Formats: sequence, C-alpha cells, structure tokens
Amino acid sequence: MQEATNIFEAGQVLLINKPLEWTSFDVVRKIRNTIKIKKVGHAGTLDPLATGMLILCTGRFTKRINEYMAQEKEYTGTITLGAITPTYDLESEPRDFKDYSSITPEQLQAITAQFTGEIMQVPPMHSAIKKDGKRVYELARQGLTIELEPRRIVIKEFEFTKIEMPVLHFRVVCSTGTYIRSLANDVGKAAGCGAYLSSLCRTRIGEFTLDKSMTMDEAMEWIAKEKALPG
Repeated sequence: MQEATNIFEAGQVLLINKPLEWTSFDVVRKIRNTIKIKKVGHAGTLDPLATGMLILCTGRFTKRINEYMAQEKEYTGTITLGAITPTYDLESEPRDFKDYSSITPEQLQAITAQFTGEIMQVPPMHSAIKKDGKRVYELARQGLTIELEPRRIVIKEFEFTKIEMPVLHFRVVCSTGTYIRSLANDVGKAAGCGAYLSSLCRTRIGEFTLDKSMTMDEAMEWIAKEKALPG
C-alpha cells in the first residue's frame, strides 16, 4: 500500500470536473485527505457557482502548477441582462433592475467586438486578490470599497452562441487572469442595462479539455484502484 501511495508523491495530474457549489479548495482537501499526502494543489481557482475543468497536481508535479495556470482558458456560460449584483454573479442578489427590451442582436455583436483582443479589465471587488496583505473580498464584506487597478488581459474569442433575452449564452477564450464575472459586468455597462454572470463552466485549460476530466466520484474510484495496486 505504501508503494502505491508513492505514485501520488512522485506526481500525478488529475483533471476534475468541479461540482457546483464546491470551492476549489474543497476539491483539493477531498483529494488530499483521500491520497494521504499534503502536497496537492490546483492550477487556477473556480468560483463556487462555477463548474468545469480544475487541474490538480500532486507530489512533485505541484511544481507544474504555475505552468498550467499560465495557459489559455476556455469558458461557456450565461450572462443575464437587466440587473447587477455586488459580486457580479449569483452569490449575491440581483438589484438595480433596468429595461433591456430595446437591445438588438446587432448591438450585442458590437459589444463582443468591443471586448475582444487585448483589453484592460478591473477585477471584481469580491475576489481573492490581495490589497495591503488582505483579500479584497474580506474588505468588501466589511463594506469597504477598494480601488483596484485595471489589468491587461487578452480575450482571444468572445461570442454569444444563443440569445434568449435576457439570457445570453456565451463562449470565451482568454488569457490567464481574466475574470468572467467582470466581463459580464462590463457587458451590462456597455449595453446600458446592467448584467451579471448567471452560470459558468470552464471547458478547457491549454490542451486539457473538460471531456477528459473526472467527476469527484470517478476520481475517488480511480484513486482507490491505484492505491489497491501492488507496489
């Protein structure tokens, strides 16, 4: 059994389809407790209300985390027009409702063009970015407003794949450091009626695609089989 556990110490890359409402660290903790080693990390946080590709590295392969984090990402999901939320997604309640009925598909197409290419993006206040040593979401929960500097990102592709007003189904290919919640909020500003991210799934990180990933149950079964193999 000890030798079998060493495959995780030597290094494994696990592709996990993160469940809805789990934090990324919930997944890390579950895997860590199952394989019984401390060196487990993920290559890029997904918010609790997002699903999809989460790369976990174990043992010596944790050295590769930064390499994977730097790779291009692809997302699909929905943006809902006509309101905003403090967190830019459904972790907080929609408010400031506005009429969206006059917005045309042509206007939406122009908005996607506006946010394609190299752009400057302000991260959401409710994020894990640190300001003066503190996570900004902790400051936001205290009711404090912090000015965050815009960051240079690249949105390689941005399209609305289906329009069911007020819900816009989208696909985005982007650089690391992109906040899809901020993109949703910026779309709402450009449309003049507000918007928030209503669902999100990460479908690709670099060459790793979601269809090659495991559910948590499948991951637990795979780990159990590997640990049962003779050394």
